[in-house]
Amino acid sequence: MENWDIIIIGAGSAGLAAGIYAIRSGLKTLILDEKLAGGNISDAPNVENYPGFTKISGHELSEKMISQCKKLGVTIHELETVNKLQLDGETKTVTTHNTTYLTKTVLLATGSHHKTLEVKGEKALQGRGVSYCGICDGPFFKGKNVVVIGGGNSACITSLYLSDIAKQVTIIHRRNAFKAEHKLSLDVTSKSNVDVLWNTEIEEIKGDKQVKTVALKNNVTGVKTEFVVDAVFVQVGETPNSAVAKVSGVETDEVGYIKINLKQETNLSGVYAAGDVTTHPIKQVGTAVGQGITAALQAHSYIRRHLQK
Repeated sequence: MENWDIIIIGAGSAGLAAGIYAIRSGLKTLILDEKLAGGNISDAPNVENYPGFTKISGHELSEKMISQCKKLGVTIHELETVNKLQLDGETKTVTTHNTTYLTKTVLLATGSHHKTLEVKGEKALQGRGVSYCGICDGPFFKGKNVVVIGGGNSACITSLYLSDIAKQVTIIHRRNAFKAEHKLSLDVTSKSNVDVLWNTEIEEIKGDKQVKTVALKNNVTGVKTEFVVDAVFVQVGETPNSAVAKVSGVETDEVGYIKINLKQETNLSGVYAAGDVTTHPIKQVGTAVGQGITAALQAHSYIRRHLQK
């Protein structure tokens, strides 16, 4: 079995930043990801709040991080799913569908996945007008009428992107104000082809082979309406990818986010967590990068102080 100083599970912003700092600290570093490297930031049409870049696509930003990791000597295995973790003792094991690795430390940077609406028709019409990624599927609906569900940053970013593609974008938000950053809120409401239905919830997505309409309800007046639409983009938050970690003894909160301290340490010695999978309250690329850096440096310190004889 291959031996590593640190295995980072997750090749998003947190994992890639950790890889850069781990390899520069002299640690033999492996990053594993069940998907392609880049993480959720790759789906962002534009990133305008990352220091040093006035505006950059999420894909380009993630590609720069991946390239930097590889140039420094980090090993990245894509499309390799971690099935089991053994995290007790000085030597830990990480088992994937391919093999089992030995490592001194583990960093959990597994991120999160999109929440679903759990309404009738959503699952049946997924991929046929129901989407969770604007940049992936938006171009299929050029000149069409689309709706975006949600009121946070992701909903506003997706709406802005779609406004340059679709004929009309309608945001459906269950509250009477956005939760997004002030600047994003202003940008969205300034678009001539973007409307917002406040205090509105979606009850059903209808269609046969493709999305045709959505059934809506105003949660203040109780009035129900049906809205003709070509696509539904769901942007209602995320759920942490922590199942494997949790069954391996890593402590999480009631939602499933991994509990950490200021050093990114979990409840298990030599096991760290960073990024969107943690209890850190701010889920942004900048904070993920910072957490990944902290975790990598703490892992290096742990190895130097506790494991090197």
